[in-house]
Amino acid sequence: MNNQQKHAITGCLLGTAVGDALGLACEGLSRRRQRKMFPVLNGYKLLFGKGMTSDDTEHTCMLAQSVIQHSNAAGDAQEKKIFSCFAWRLRFWLLGLPAGIGLATLRSIIKLWMGFPAHRSGVFSAGNGPAMRCAFIGIYYGDDPARMRAMVRAATRITHTDPKAEYGAFTVALAAQMAASGTDITPASFLHALQQHIDNTEFIALIQSVTDSVAQGQSCELFADSIGCSKGVSGYMYHTIPCVLHVWLTNQRDYRAAVTTMIRLGGDADTTAAILGAIVGARVGKVGIPPEWLSDLCEWPRTVTWIEQLAVRLAQSAPNKISAPLWVNPLNLLFRNIFFMIIVLMHGFRRLLPPY
Repeated sequence: MNNQQKHAITGCLLGTAVGDALGLACEGLSRRRQRKMFPVLNGYKLLFGKGMTSDDTEHTCMLAQSVIQHSNAAGDAQEKKIFSCFAWRLRFWLLGLPAGIGLATLRSIIKLWMGFPAHRSGVFSAGNGPAMRCAFIGIYYGDDPARMRAMVRAATRITHTDPKAEYGAFTVALAAQMAASGTDITPASFLHALQQHIDNTEFIALIQSVTDSVAQGQSCELFADSIGCSKGVSGYMYHTIPCVLHVWLTNQRDYRAAVTTMIRLGGDADTTAAILGAIVGARVGKVGIPPEWLSDLCEWPRTVTWIEQLAVRLAQSAPNKISAPLWVNPLNLLFRNIFFMIIVLMHGFRRLLPPY
């Protein structure tokens, strides 16, 4: 893997974490309430100016660890081993008391504990969960489109089986792959590339509405209004993906502007900002992410340094090279999650107070 791909993977993983942490305090808020609570959005609002990440970053890191662990396997055996490993990581992740787990993901992990294999554990849902963890797959497997599509499918169906979820997750992976080229992507070229892989007319028409809107210079907020997201971007894949793509295609070189614009659209802000952050991060790399946002990310044991090391090992593991996975102590994660849950509960109580 060349230096440009290493740069892109590092930016993608760090971009996921920073976007997730920035959006977390605003998660579930309408545009109006968010602006009243946080008139200025220039840093983290969760913990005295410090940020923490949620399941968006955790799933991305667990999937990356699984890919590293079985990168030396060949063909279909690699896919089976990776997602068997990822399934076990999800099982034990649930035991670590994660806060804010989605219903579809929860049901799927319960099925995994009941003995269902990874390819049969998913439930019918078009939630945006799979999109939050698939961006780096586009960079890692970008030279093999068939393998990339298969990996996205497996990464999606372990929790979500609605085809809409798979279309959305693949779109994110493709966007990250194209962003990693380091060149500006025109709306028309992205639509053309997507049409080579997805032939669902409803989904393509939806994405064409995005590319047409960007080409016409329509604002991200007005576009979100036009698809029914005036009160915030929901966790429905057909709301999340169009809005993410619109913000990305409008702000491809500017991580700060892209992520803050995404969060200001309201709704499921941590996940939408994590997805958007991954795509833009793939273009700008670590150097393009505001340094104060990296230094103020108060995470442990998955620190900024740890995530950067994970990205390096992921880059070094391709193609088909053995690279040791980067482990974390499960007890450390449990203590961290208990602290995180307390912070989330305190933040929830804070929302009961003015301004309304």
